[in-house]
This record gives sequence, structure tokens and C-alpha cells, in this order.
Amino acid sequence: MTALRIVLLGKDGQVGAALQPRLAALGDLVAHNRATCDLGNPNQLRQAVRAAHPDLIVNAAAYTAVDKAESEHELCWRVNAEAPKILAEEAKAAGAWLVHYSTDYVFDGSKAAPYVEADLPSPLSVYGQSKRAGDDAIMATAPNHTILRVSWVYGLAGRNFAKTILKFACERDELRIVNDQFGAPTSADLIADVTTDIARRFIAPVSDRARGTFNVAPSGRTSWYDYALALVREAKAQNWPLKLSQDRIVPIPTEQYPTPAQRPKNSVLDTAKIRALLGTDLPAWQVPLRDFVARLSHP
Repeated sequence: MTALRIVLLGKDGQVGAALQPRLAALGDLVAHNRATCDLGNPNQLRQAVRAAHPDLIVNAAAYTAVDKAESEHELCWRVNAEAPKILAEEAKAAGAWLVHYSTDYVFDGSKAAPYVEADLPSPLSVYGQSKRAGDDAIMATAPNHTILRVSWVYGLAGRNFAKTILKFACERDELRIVNDQFGAPTSADLIADVTTDIARRFIAPVSDRARGTFNVAPSGRTSWYDYALALVREAKAQNWPLKLSQDRIVPIPTEQYPTPAQRPKNSVLDTAKIRALLGTDLPAWQVPLRDFVARLSHP
């Protein structure tokens, strides 16, 4: 494999933090956070990419405050829609490959079966609309791109449902969790491993097989409620000092937990396409969760 010149955006986020050591092993890595490259600043973004003369651009940065996006439409759009278009333009000009991350929020969640890559997006929220616009801009602009669609992401860096539940389990004696939205909790490490595998096998040298959109998720499905149960059970098994008992996690319908942004009720992604590309199965969602709880510091 040829050593790559790589630009990583969003190095401090959930996926970006997991990507850094893996991408560094593939070549010369220049990694940016918001302080060194703000995706809301088009000139700074273009300059950061051009200065690196990249073979590969990995965009792990995004505006992810889903509810806040309903009132911060302009900022959300700049980061999630306009910045990916700029990256696609710069990738095309440099002859670089662009890897970008999409989301289950581009779908409305009304489909009964898992979503496949070819399903028509129909986002319910400003966040979902902005992410769809970014995906569309990349597909229309950058000949060499891989869009990895992910959902229910958790990792050691940043904020996420898993870390919040475990924190609350040490502090509270009851939690009420939605039980009628379904998906597969997806480890940032799994996403980073898949990304690195694609870069290693299909980007240097370039292969048409990696071009397009691919769903990435572990196998299986669960609800937010059952996900919370699994987290608390695992923390108990690993001797965390929990205040919360499992029977005090109360299932509730979405209607009892109103939010500014509407969420898709079905976020399950079909992964046949990525499994065929990589020639491997993906783990059950519970497997990376055990390692995550073991590695997360607790009180």
C-alpha cells in the first residue's frame, strides 16, 4: 500500500478521536479540530485542505446538536451542507478521495424493514435535511467519494447516550427511556475500523468498489430502553458503583418525551453492501458495548 497524505476534520469528536491513531498508521496525517479548521468558515476550510495536498480527506466533523439545529438552521446548514460541498470541490481539484459520514436522520423512520442505501431520503428535522444536502452535494461533485451512513453512535470522546445513561445510573434512582424507537448502537471504534479498512484496501490504489454510499452498523436491533438496560447490566457486571437498579428504568413512548426535533422511529440500517465490500460480518451490537464500558472511566 502506498503511504497516504491524509486530512482529518473533527479529530476531537467521537469518530474523529477513534480515527486518529488508525489513520496515522496509513501515512502522513494532518488532523484538525474546530480551533484549527472551522467548517463554518469556508476560506479556512479550503486553505486547510490545500495546505495538506491530500490523497485522502476524511470528514468526521458535523453539527450534531439535533434539537438546537431547529433554531440554529443557518449554522447547521453551513457545517453539514455547505462545508461538505466545499470539501467535495477541493477533493475533486486535488484528485483526492473523500470519506464522509451520513446519518439515519436522512430517513423518516416509517419503513418497517431496515433501510438500504438506495432508499429515498425523507428527513424529519433540520439536522436531517442538512445532512441530506451534504450527501447530495458530495455525490454530485466529487467523483471519488465514500459516504458511510451511521446511526446511534457512541464512543469514549464527546457526548452520547451511552455515557449519559452510565453517568445518570451512578447518580439517580430512576430513568424514563423511550422504547418505541429502534436502531443499532454503533461504536466509534467500529466506524473507524471500517473506514481504515476501506482506505487501506480500496483507496491506495484507488478502486471503484469503494465509491458510493454504504451503511455501517453492527448486527441486531434494539430500542433506546433496551439499550439503556444493556448498559446498566454491563456496568453492574463490571462492578460500577451504581445507584440505579434495572427495575427502575421505565419504558415510555416517544410522545412522553417531546423534543424540538422529530426522530425517526426506525433507524435500523441494512449492511449487506458494506459486508460484501469488506468480505466480513459485523459484530452484534452488544459486543463493542462491553469493551466501551470497560474502557470508560467511572466514579
